[in-house]
Amino acid sequence: MKKDILIATIILLAVMTGCGGGNTQSTDDLITVDVTKSYPKKELILQDIFDVEYVHLDDTQDEFLTQGIVHDVGEQFILVRNLGIAGDILVFDRQGKGVHTFNRRGQGPEEYPIMAQIVLDEDNKEIFVRADHKIVVYDLLGNFQRNLASGGRISISDFSNFDRDNLIGAVNLVISDNEVTLREGYVNFENRFFIMSKKDGNITQIIIPFEKRLTTWIYRGGDEPADQGLRNQELIPNRDSWVLVEISSDTIYKMQPDFSMVPVMVRTPSVQSMNPEVFLYPSIFTDRYIFMQTVKKQILTRISQFRSTYPRNNLIYDMHEKVIFEYTIYNDDFSTKTPVNLAFESNSSMPFLHKEIVFMQKFESYELVDAYEKGQLKGKLKDVAAELNAESNPVIMLVKHKQ
Repeated sequence: MKKDILIATIILLAVMTGCGGGNTQSTDDLITVDVTKSYPKKELILQDIFDVEYVHLDDTQDEFLTQGIVHDVGEQFILVRNLGIAGDILVFDRQGKGVHTFNRRGQGPEEYPIMAQIVLDEDNKEIFVRADHKIVVYDLLGNFQRNLASGGRISISDFSNFDRDNLIGAVNLVISDNEVTLREGYVNFENRFFIMSKKDGNITQIIIPFEKRLTTWIYRGGDEPADQGLRNQELIPNRDSWVLVEISSDTIYKMQPDFSMVPVMVRTPSVQSMNPEVFLYPSIFTDRYIFMQTVKKQILTRISQFRSTYPRNNLIYDMHEKVIFEYTIYNDDFSTKTPVNLAFESNSSMPFLHKEIVFMQKFESYELVDAYEKGQLKGKLKDVAAELNAESNPVIMLVKHKQ
């Protein structure tokens, strides 16, 4: 029934917006962002807009020693991928105390050969591990439950909880100069976003209309990529909804808990008219502000064969004043001006989370110990750093909506 609602909503949306990616729709009630305009600059303090919590991960037990990657944070648990031992998943409680670990790395049907992404589902007490072409589901102790999307191979780039019964995600499209396809042997997708049943992996595509498929990849010519692209996050949590960024469309939509799609923002000039394109990526939505980033598809500096830097502008829309600024935001727990990155990029260690927690940032203990000894910390972060040594486990900064 829910999928029928979803399909009906999307068909209606396509009729309303037409094939031009939303260009024919009335934008009277939408936020309009000119991606070519220069905006006045504004400095902000992180703690003025968000509540900030610091959690030191327990290092009193050897099996929980880690310099790993934090994948998800819920109301009760924190999931960490241990970089020291391939395949280790560490489960901490929200106070940072180690609860248990498991490792199901392998080539078997109940195992993961790699861990690209780990998602926590506290409602159903399950953990979802994205591994190559499938999602493997375990309980919180690491006991195998089922595989999703293993019958038809699906190249997933990102996914997360949508509701108790479904995941929401995006697929990797392989795009050459002339056509859009998926890797050979994978399920065919015409669109990037999908809803997946947590029970059986059944997939419903989310259709966002546009004129011509665009790509963030840069090519030397033919099918040979010169750079892997901008890699900003396109599946963005917004409390109990999700904002979907289809770069080929001028309109940015929000999918609500009832599966209805609502346009929330329109960019100008049309992305279809630009060469090189400037893409618009919203990142964080609060009751007052929308944080965004524009990225120009033009390489500034080549870092490696498949990684480059691009021209980026951090923008904020003030919904009370109805104005846009170019912003810099600082963490007030540093005595020196320390900017915080609120735009997810491929090399960022700050995944956006959902509901109460907006995003997180990991601090290595040796960095905090060094800053503490130099007198560069204050407030809650100084108190946490005073208890650390250079070999301690990381500290996680949880940034939450103001209560």
